[in-house]
Amino acid sequence: MRIAISIGLLVLLAAVGAYAYQGLTVDAPVPTYGIVLFTIGIVLLAAVCAGLMGLLFYSSRHGYDEPPHMKR
Repeated sequence: MRIAISIGLLVLLAAVGAYAYQGLTVDAPVPTYGIVLFTIGIVLLAAVCAGLMGLLFYSSRHGYDEPPHMKR
């Protein structure tokens, strides 16, 4: 069963690689709205990543990651 899953995933990886290669070899210019949308997406992704890392450090330094104390 593992071999079948591995072969299926490798075939899927090869198909995605072939599709990506085909898309990269076409010499078509990217329109201006495409560049704007990519830039907005990258900025939003960086903001979400920075926010999540900030929350991670905040919760770690304020003790929210500690296990609860048991009362006897």
